[in-house]
Amino acid sequence: MLCSEWVKQIMEEAVTKKFVHEDSSHIIALCSSIEACLSHLLKRRAAGFLRSDKIAALFTKIGKLNTTASEICRKVQEQLQQQAEITRQGSSAGRVPQPLSAQAIKHIWVRTALFDKVLDKIVQYIVDNASKYYEKEALMHDSVFGPILAALLVGPCALEYTKLKTSDHFWTDPSANELVQRHRIHGAHRGQEVSPARRPALGIRKRQSSGSMSEDKFAASAREYVESLHQNSRVHLLYGKNNVLVQPKKDMEVLRGYLSLHQTAETLTLKWTPNQLINGTLGDCDLEKSIYWDYALTVPLRQIVCIHCHQRPDCGGTLVLVSQDGIQRPPLHFPPGGHLLAFLSCLETGLLPRGQLEPPLWSQKGKGKVFPKLRKRNSTARLVDQDGDGEEQIAADYVFRIVYPGHRHDSSEFQQKCACPLHISVSMQGFGGSPLSWQQGECTSHMSSCLSCSTGGSNASVKLPASCTCMHDRIPLKMLCQNMKRQIVSRAFYGWLAYCRHLSTVRTHLSALVNHNIVPPDKPCEASGGLSKDVWSKYQKDCKNYNELELLRLVYYGGVEHEIRKEVWPFLLGHYKFGMDKKDMIDEKITARYQQVMREWKACEVIVKQREKEMQSAIFSKLSSGSSIDSHVLRLLHRDSTISNEFYQCTCEQIELLDTVALNLHRIDKDVQRCDRNYYYFTTSNLEKLRNIMCSYVWEHLEIGYVQGMCDLLAPLMVILDDECLAYSCFTQLMKRMSQNFPTGGAMDTHFANMRSLIQIFDSELFELMHQNGDYTHFYFCYRWFLLDFKRELLYEDVFAVWEVIWVAPRISSKHFVLFIALALVEVYRDIILDNNMDFTDIIKFFNEMAERHDVQHILRIARELVHKVQTLIENK
Repeated sequence: MLCSEWVKQIMEEAVTKKFVHEDSSHIIALCSSIEACLSHLLKRRAAGFLRSDKIAALFTKIGKLNTTASEICRKVQEQLQQQAEITRQGSSAGRVPQPLSAQAIKHIWVRTALFDKVLDKIVQYIVDNASKYYEKEALMHDSVFGPILAALLVGPCALEYTKLKTSDHFWTDPSANELVQRHRIHGAHRGQEVSPARRPALGIRKRQSSGSMSEDKFAASAREYVESLHQNSRVHLLYGKNNVLVQPKKDMEVLRGYLSLHQTAETLTLKWTPNQLINGTLGDCDLEKSIYWDYALTVPLRQIVCIHCHQRPDCGGTLVLVSQDGIQRPPLHFPPGGHLLAFLSCLETGLLPRGQLEPPLWSQKGKGKVFPKLRKRNSTARLVDQDGDGEEQIAADYVFRIVYPGHRHDSSEFQQKCACPLHISVSMQGFGGSPLSWQQGECTSHMSSCLSCSTGGSNASVKLPASCTCMHDRIPLKMLCQNMKRQIVSRAFYGWLAYCRHLSTVRTHLSALVNHNIVPPDKPCEASGGLSKDVWSKYQKDCKNYNELELLRLVYYGGVEHEIRKEVWPFLLGHYKFGMDKKDMIDEKITARYQQVMREWKACEVIVKQREKEMQSAIFSKLSSGSSIDSHVLRLLHRDSTISNEFYQCTCEQIELLDTVALNLHRIDKDVQRCDRNYYYFTTSNLEKLRNIMCSYVWEHLEIGYVQGMCDLLAPLMVILDDECLAYSCFTQLMKRMSQNFPTGGAMDTHFANMRSLIQIFDSELFELMHQNGDYTHFYFCYRWFLLDFKRELLYEDVFAVWEVIWVAPRISSKHFVLFIALALVEVYRDIILDNNMDFTDIIKFFNEMAERHDVQHILRIARELVHKVQTLIENK
């Protein structure tokens, strides 16, 4: 059968994932195979005489007689109507959202029946009534294959299907707008926990502490994680107890959760999960669930060296886990009733045979495992009530070590490895007083009395005899404290050294990206108001004595008032020089040059079009006659090379120039027709002006030629300047910088390298995510940003504001200001990128959907702050 392999794949996917994704490739293939089976030799009246969709016609006919199929028809019609409505609304808004994928719409009939778990019933009905709908040779009419197909579909129809993201399937992504809304809601819940002002000086953001589940991120879904808390074929559940209390953070309420101990062939793992994640009280609110996931604990017991147990008469006991680096996990508060002892008993069993608790729990007749009875040297220690039989007083608090007998270290080894927390042994001690002498009842007589044992605890230099079997890895508290002090100092030193290296990186790699002279926004006056019409009028009246840098400072911090952009932009782009009088602003030379260039390329264009027309005529005539066209084309080409046109003879000595011009003209015509066609300015006449300017520029720069995107850079200049000659001159000035971003230049690789350095310095957490998710630190997702100065990312009015700041930034702050705008764009959405664990494809999709939705003034403000931060770092060295 065609679909048997896909059914097998789906069932395997369901076994491993507990659910199957709706847009899984197996689902798509299964639907396609089923449709092929249902369409095989379908009678014409069943397929519909005028309908191209045979499956739709078949389901519609069956729906008239079968209630199950009728319900599917109703649901499909509703989905199609909703899709049409969304498409209509999206078209009016300029965008077409796609809630259903193309594959989903293509297979919508079979897909809907499958997800409603009735496809097997419908197919069985078709098999039972095959004579009405199929020819005798059809697959569904066959007495063997038809019933087999229906039986095969019983399994897939019993499964649950989901849109949840998994690690190995595509899924229906939430839109960029939805991600932003989620982040705003999430930010409201976070309150003011994280703010840019509270970042460290270098802008580095640390990951959460080792006590959170962030370092043990679950690769599977939330449902899989909850199911893993129970017994299964791979993991043995040793212990489980609900209502264990944990306070994840200070100034936070205590949460109830489920504590469990899991054992595999190689590992022993402790988990604590808040009850909110297990009971389902949050419903489908993924946002709220993500908060509680931050509080869940997953602790491999291999990382734990010490367990502190505190007992009080008014509670069931508290357990604190201490890891190898000395960090304490949040205390676990057990309910009354001996649950702490039960947990320790299960833990001791799970550690065997490789590890053990030290001291071990005692086995007592009639009671099972009990805490060891320990004598206190100091009577002031905190005690529990005496046993009724008059036994010795027992310590209320215990410290157990998790030891592995195969790993033993003497004192000399400890001194050599003191800087490593893996070799630190914790001395057993009571919390209430002086260190304890562990005397384990009847085992007291077996305690060693050799000189080496009695002195080894106080003098680590004593050489131990080889025959001694005593446990000498109990390092005294004093030595432990000394080595911990040494370790802390060592870590502080290396931290300081790393900081110095970090600053060296800033000086070496970033100092060339910014101007070292800081131009403030408030001196000599506040510049946030920008370059206004009044200020520009004052400048025009006294242009000789007006400070050029002050004008640029106003533009950098506040932009240019829209009414005067047509006058100011030629100065910002270098067409005019600041300080020029009006009498010096004579454009006759530029106009004459532009008209001369126009005459040259238009004359060449006439020749190109004539040649193309003759070649096409020759090709059509030879094709109609059926003879070879090669010789005639060669004659035309030879004739072109000897055209007695004065201009052509002096300008085009080879047939190659015409080919180059023709190729560029075709590229320009193609791009001009689709350049900003929805913007009101670009009427037919203005598009013709746009083409004239672009052809003139390319004619003067044939070695570069036309590259896609040049029209995007010219269009905003045309909108503001509205003058062919002036726009041509300003575009020529603009391309002196922008041409380096195109493939013929080498600026793009430099941009990517600089972005890598900036992200690494300012946001190490985001940089780490980029490495984890396929290493998209090559920053190719920024290519369009740098190529067009963010033109396609912003609304037209915002493009004007961003471009004029970029043009003046080299004199005020940085000639690489585009880098800081790009970095600001990433930083604005960094939390969304981190929360959704975006990879390279995700981040491209996100920014494509966010085009023309950015808060430009906010982004410019962040970009200026980032420049200032780098300048400050360099200034402070």
